[in-house]
Amino acid sequence: MLEELKMPVSQLKEDIEAVWNRLDPESIQKKIDEKMALTEESGFWDDHEKAEKVMSQVRKLKNRVEPWKKLREDFSDLEAMYELAEESGETSDEAEVRAMLDAARKKFEELNVLNLLSGEVDDSSAFLTIHSGAGGTEAEDWARMLMRMYTRWAERHEFKIETVDVLEAEGGIKSVTLQIDGDYVYGHLKGEAGIHRLVRISPFDANARRHTSFASVYVFPVLDDSIEVEIRPEDLRVDTYRAGGKGGQHVNKTDSAVRFTHLPTGIVVACQSERSQIFNRQACMSMLRARLYEYYREQKEKENAKFGAEKKDISWGNQIRSYVFQPYTMVKDHRTKCESGNIQAVMDGDIDQFMDSFLVAQWKGLPMDSGDEDEEM
Repeated sequence: MLEELKMPVSQLKEDIEAVWNRLDPESIQKKIDEKMALTEESGFWDDHEKAEKVMSQVRKLKNRVEPWKKLREDFSDLEAMYELAEESGETSDEAEVRAMLDAARKKFEELNVLNLLSGEVDDSSAFLTIHSGAGGTEAEDWARMLMRMYTRWAERHEFKIETVDVLEAEGGIKSVTLQIDGDYVYGHLKGEAGIHRLVRISPFDANARRHTSFASVYVFPVLDDSIEVEIRPEDLRVDTYRAGGKGGQHVNKTDSAVRFTHLPTGIVVACQSERSQIFNRQACMSMLRARLYEYYREQKEKENAKFGAEKKDISWGNQIRSYVFQPYTMVKDHRTKCESGNIQAVMDGDIDQFMDSFLVAQWKGLPMDSGDEDEEM
């Protein structure tokens, strides 16, 4: 019945307008106009890096408000269709109104998740580090599987991916750092920081027994020059070493790999992705600035447990998410209770539902403790 749609239509309108008012579109448009005015100044385009940065800021501002403008326009069409169907009394129009309402509600939910990414660095690219934990060869394979999952997720969203540093092992990888470039990458990935647990029949066990393995994921933002982080030269120890290679004619003959150790905090970053030591140094400095930004924010906000995944034991009781392959298939986030039975899709990068549920729970202020409440998982 068409009458049944009256309340959902009214509620959706109320929800859209509430978000629109919180956005403060006039303020956003003013910022866009100010940025665009800079592009008309003499010599603006001579500095390509600066120009690109300004245009990126304009694009991000427009992306915050223009999709909501479009949704409001689409909702006006929905309202007009509903009123027309109500006046004519034609039940044949009900299906079209329902379809338009479902599409508008889905779009609202998608945009509302993006609207939650309002943190200082949520719109940044991100470094993502994975460490294998308890479980030996099985855990090293698990770390490799997680790297593939996040790579597939990035590919789904057409983000740029680069392997900054990797320590390979016989069973997979001991650790890897990926740089994922794109708008709001950090905002989406920040909820992935923590311990990830795998339960499966191990392919490395001749007796086909079920094994539990762990790996840690740590996420920190790629900072631009507008974020200031002080790094004193006397607080930095720089080590160079020969990067890993394939051997033979491809063997590395120079100490191009670089490792930075920040002495006051003990934070260590390394890069061996570039042939040039200079470029590896630049990458290390970028990672160190990002790590220190997170570290100092942790100290200031006293929320170490939220961002300090690498400081926890990579073992039982600390996991944020479990991935069960046997005796049944299930992926469950212990903080938000979001779960999926399609584990193959998840391992192929279909993890947005977990990211979105984290953002919504964070926005609502819901408790999100990780742990081992589901011991049979």
